[in-house]
Amino acid sequence: MIDRSAEDPVAAIHVAGAVLMPDPSGALWWPSEAVLVVADLHLEKGSALAGRGALVPPYDTAATLERLARVIETRRPRTVISLGDSFHDVGAGDRFPEPYRARLAALQHGRDWLWIAGNHDPTPPATISGDWFEELAVGGLVFRHEPDAAAPDGEIAGHLHPSARVRLRGRSVRRRCFAGDGRRLVMPAFGAFTGGLNILDKAYSGLFERQALAAWMIGDKAVYPIAGRRLVPD
Repeated sequence: MIDRSAEDPVAAIHVAGAVLMPDPSGALWWPSEAVLVVADLHLEKGSALAGRGALVPPYDTAATLERLARVIETRRPRTVISLGDSFHDVGAGDRFPEPYRARLAALQHGRDWLWIAGNHDPTPPATISGDWFEELAVGGLVFRHEPDAAAPDGEIAGHLHPSARVRLRGRSVRRRCFAGDGRRLVMPAFGAFTGGLNILDKAYSGLFERQALAAWMIGDKAVYPIAGRRLVPD
């Protein structure tokens, strides 16, 4: 892979005429609109798992908010769009600890915060501020939680938690990724307790033109654009 920073224009993602920058955090930056997009935060997933008897550390929300705070500090967006499954379930708002609630409110202060409904959070938590939408159209792009193969060009979605695998110098590398073909983009999950589904899996069938498919694989400090022909299944 060629080492390219998230600000390198070669790493830019073009969707229906919009120029978008993938951030190593897993967020998407739309410079011309000062919009930051994140997907699948799954806040309070840890407490949901613990409530079912799973032995997991209860720090996923803190880790997710900390990473979100860092990218907001760097980008300073006017608007943040969260593409659904922001909360792991409909009871997450009630379990949301007060220190985390205050941290989120501080991140929201002075900017528009737009929540998109997801399958995990179809209704907004009553105690969380921001505006709630089923889907949202902005400047030629449509933001929704679950990608729709029948949607027109310009769709930005989450839900599938994309990842990609390549073979390099005899070893296999698998990373979270942005997946797109110029018509639509599916974003990686941002939450600390979220996994990934290989973009060659049948769950993505019909979403991308295979010849145009590309992955923007997330490294520790950079995002790496990878042509679809180099991708391999799990």
